[in-house]
Amino acid sequence: MVYLRLLGLSAAVSFGLVWAWVVAMPMAFMDAEYPSWRAKRIMLDRCDLGEAIILGDSRAAAGILPDRLPFSATNLAVGGGEAIEAYAALARALACPSAPQRVIISFDPGHFTRPDLFWERSVRFGFVSAADIEGLRDASRRIGDMSLYEAHHTDGLPLALRDTLFRVRFPSLYFASLVHGGGFLRWSRNQTILKDATAARGQYYFGTQPGSGAVALEGHLDAFRPLPILDHYFETLLTLLDQHGIDSRFVAMPVNDATWHQVHPTVHEQFAAYLAAYERRHPRFHVTADTMPHWPDRFFGDQFCHLNPEGAERFTAQLAQRLQDAPPGTQNEAQNGWLSDTGRDASAKVMPSSKRGS
Repeated sequence: MVYLRLLGLSAAVSFGLVWAWVVAMPMAFMDAEYPSWRAKRIMLDRCDLGEAIILGDSRAAAGILPDRLPFSATNLAVGGGEAIEAYAALARALACPSAPQRVIISFDPGHFTRPDLFWERSVRFGFVSAADIEGLRDASRRIGDMSLYEAHHTDGLPLALRDTLFRVRFPSLYFASLVHGGGFLRWSRNQTILKDATAARGQYYFGTQPGSGAVALEGHLDAFRPLPILDHYFETLLTLLDQHGIDSRFVAMPVNDATWHQVHPTVHEQFAAYLAAYERRHPRFHVTADTMPHWPDRFFGDQFCHLNPEGAERFTAQLAQRLQDAPPGTQNEAQNGWLSDTGRDASAKVMPSSKRGS
């Protein structure tokens, strides 16, 4: 009996130590994308954001270089990001003593139409809070769309218990990372990634190959059908911007030519119409003229249409050129012209006229 008690005590202590390690030292074992998310969360917590923030998915996270823009900016777009992550980040940014004056928004059509990585990354990486999860649960029930809240719910646990386990960072949720990371073997690498992502103001790359001819999600959709819950959060995001008097611009990231040739015309038309309807309802929200630009395959680094370094430099240079060309004559011009449609022929060597000091 004494042996069993000692064995049980030893198991409990060991489990407690592992749990404490999971809570205190995620940089030691989490996968390579985690420190890039952590950099964004740290800048949010410190209110170290600058004049503008970028909200969106992985294409925006990779393709918009804040330090090439003509104003201080922070890229808060995340892999698999949808309107719920954007709303959570914006709400935190607006709680800062000096809130952002401008917001760039960018999502591909797929991040309106299906759940992606909310539980696997946004919750597991600690980018959204327990209050954000509760808000999702309540909104999902009110709207009648549980698709995001119940996404990948295959463990059989009651949803309330699952939410609690994520909130307290229960070790089993991190088991694969602990095993693959050897418990502590990823510390040095993750610290380097964190430093690089912070220096890049939140921007980080995915694929970096010198070109990709793979067909991304847009080429496989037969229609654009936004999920009610994601539509709700997009509306909530734009309403919050309206309430704070902040102008925003939807900037579509390019897809490769291989994807463009496979896109069903209905998808492009419905996506453009969806954004145009929001533009009519929200006067401070502006949409670039081309809602699905397409570029040669050589500017993309993987099968998901993430821009490679050459593509990101080219895209941001075009963006910066239009920003520098915006007429500063009046307050209205400065507000409504601060992010004009991106030009096709802008130089890739445009440098920012001002940068954030840190």
